[in-house]
Order: sequence, then structure tokens, then C-alpha cells
Amino acid sequence: MLHEYHSIAELQSRLQKPLLIEGVVLALPFTQASQAQQAAKLMAQRANFPGMIICVHDETGIGFNAIINLVFKATQSTYFAYVAQDAFAGRDWLKLAVEALGREKALLGFNDGKWAGALAGFGLARRTWAEHNYHGDFFCSQYHRHYADAELTLLAMQAGLYAYEPNSVLIEVDWNKDRSAVDSRDRTIFMERKEHQFEGKINSPQLLNLIS
Repeated sequence: MLHEYHSIAELQSRLQKPLLIEGVVLALPFTQASQAQQAAKLMAQRANFPGMIICVHDETGIGFNAIINLVFKATQSTYFAYVAQDAFAGRDWLKLAVEALGREKALLGFNDGKWAGALAGFGLARRTWAEHNYHGDFFCSQYHRHYADAELTLLAMQAGLYAYEPNSVLIEVDWNKDRSAVDSRDRTIFMERKEHQFEGKINSPQLLNLIS
């Protein structure tokens, strides 16, 4: 697996002619270059599966979710993954994830050391599934930083397409995570969308009450 650095402007210029990449495209938005470099280098070394990590500096503050959507639309691949700059990869993390998806599943939540598979905070998706959820975007574009991954997880669970492999490890190394508040605007959007069953896509009462 390789890793490259692209600016937002470079990716925007590829929207009409997306980059064709074998295997997995992994989007890694970052604000701290040194942290992203460490994370990307280790992920590439330990992936044991072909693909490309595309690191994108959020220099204009468009937000994590917008960068994920931009990388998704500016590339073509069989699989698409998303991760943050504070990820620490276990050995064979990507190979194990693709094997766990198999032929039947569409979204996998990595073992991030926090959610135990209940939420794809870092995730891997089959592109043919993901491109039909939000009119070509990977995440719902209404969110800025948080909750887009939660909604995507619920969509996959509703369809019986969610997978989890505990040995596929991408640990989130954020020393202040438990003291950090979620984006209040994103939480409001999530709750409003939940009231309407996420555009009618999720009707399971259990799933609708799973995340708040």
C-alpha cells in the first residue's frame, strides 16, 4: 500500500476525471502534518493489501466529512475507507478487513479501541454500495465533523450489511478524546434526521435508539 499527499484544490480538479486506484482508497484528512505522516506510514507498512492512502490537509477548515466526500468523488476503486490522523494500525489491518467484508457485507467498522464494533468510527466500505446512499457522496453532507459515521453505520446495519473483525485494528490514539465534546450542531442534525428515520431509510426501533 502507498500513501500520497494531495491538496483540496488538486482533488477538486480530479472530479471530472477521477484517479483510478487498485484495491482500497483510504482518505486521511489531517490538521497536524507530523501526526498524519506517522499514521499513514505505519498503515501503509502494515496493510498487506493493495491501495492508496490519500492524505489531505484541511488548510481551509472545510471539515473532516467534506474531505472524505471529496476524496470519494475524486477517486475510483473497489473499496473506500476513512480514518483520522490519530490512527495506529495493527498488523494486517486492511487485509483482515477486506476478508471480513467478503462478498456479502458492505461496511466494516475497524477495531478502534472504543466502540467494540458498535460504530464504524473508522470504516471500510464497498464502493458500489456507498455511492448510492447520498447521491454520490460518501457521508451525508449535512454533517461537518461528527455523526456521519454513526448514520452510515445504521444504514448498513438496517440492511444487514455491517461487519466487524476485532483483529482488524485501527486504534484511535487521542489522549483527550473522553474529555472532548461532540459538535453540537452535528448532534442536532443527527437528531432531526433520526426523527424522519434518516429519509425513511431506517425503520428499526432498536437501531433508531442505538445512538443518541
